[in-house]
Amino acid sequence: MTARAGVVGFRGYSGAELVAILDRHPKVEPWLLEHRTDAGEKPRPQNAKTYPRVPCSAEVVRKERLAVVFLATPPEVSMELAPAMLEAGAKVVDLSGAFRLRTADNYANWYKEQHTQPELLAEAVYGLPEFYRQHISKARLVANPGCYPTAASLAIRPLVASAAADRSAGIVCDAKSGVSGAGRKPSLKTSFCEVTENFSAYSILNHRHVPEVLMNCGLDEKEFSFVAHLLPLDRGILETVYFRLSPGVDEATLASVYEKWYGHEPFVRLYEPGQVPDLHAVRRTNFCDIGLRADPKTGRGVVVAAIDNLVKGAAGQAVQNMNLMLGYPETEGLL
Repeated sequence: MTARAGVVGFRGYSGAELVAILDRHPKVEPWLLEHRTDAGEKPRPQNAKTYPRVPCSAEVVRKERLAVVFLATPPEVSMELAPAMLEAGAKVVDLSGAFRLRTADNYANWYKEQHTQPELLAEAVYGLPEFYRQHISKARLVANPGCYPTAASLAIRPLVASAAADRSAGIVCDAKSGVSGAGRKPSLKTSFCEVTENFSAYSILNHRHVPEVLMNCGLDEKEFSFVAHLLPLDRGILETVYFRLSPGVDEATLASVYEKWYGHEPFVRLYEPGQVPDLHAVRRTNFCDIGLRADPKTGRGVVVAAIDNLVKGAAGQAVQNMNLMLGYPETEGLL
C-alpha cells in the first residue's frame, strides 16, 4: 500500500520539486493541499499528470488518512498549520525556518518575529539525517534544514568535532546560491535585469541561517563568519570554507576525518584530496559533494561543499526525512 503525502505550497519552487520527487517514489502518493485558492498557476498541457487536490484542513487530512504533510510555506504559515496537521494524525515535515531553532528567544533574535508555537519549537527534530537520523525516525515534527546550513554544517562539523581546525583563528564560510533559493515570490532583487550578469553579497554577518550552523557544529557566533552571495543561476549552492589547521594536521589527516564521518553516507560524496566539486556535479540530485585542500606549511585549510538548493537543500532532504519517519529505506525515491 502507498502512503498519502500532502504538500502545502506546491506552487513554489521547493513545493513543485517535492511533488516531482514524490511522483517517482514507489511507496508514496502525492496529494496537493490547497491553502491559497487565489494563487495563479502556469498553463499546463492537456495530458499533464494530475494529482488529488483537496482543501488544506485538519478534517481533510484526517478523513483522507494522510500519513505525512509537507509544509513548503513561509514560517508564519507553518506555525499556523503545523498544530492542526499533527492533531489530525499526520507527521509533519516543515521546509520553512519556523521550527529549526530550539528556543523562541533565539527565533525572535534571528527572524525578528515572535514565535507563536514555542511548545512545538521545543519538540521539533532538526532534519539533517547525517547527524540526527535516529531522532528523525522517531519524530512526528521535523524541521527541514535551510539550504545554506545543510552544506555548511556537513562541511564544518567534522572539522570542529575532530579539532582539525584551529577555532581560535575563526572559520569563514563564503556561500553562493542560485536565485531559486529566494523563493518564487517576485521581488526587485531577484528580477531578471537585477540578477543577470551580476553578482552580489547580502545579509552580511547576520543571515538568519547562521544559528543553524552554530547549533549543528557547536560554534560560538564570534568564531564563525558567514556571507551569502546571489549567483545569476536558477539553482545550486557552492560554499567555500576557510580555516586554520590545528598543529600536525595535513591533507591526509583531513581526508581521513571526512572519510570517517561520511564514508558510508548515501548522500555525501567525497572527492580525492586536492579535488573539489562544482555545481554541475550536484544539479538535480540529493547529494552533497565535498572536497578539501590543506597546506600545513602556511596552516591554511579549505573545504568546498556543493548541493542543489532545491533538492538536498529542500525537497530531496524533506523526502529523505519522510523516509526515515515512515520507516522506508532512506534512499527511496531519491536514487
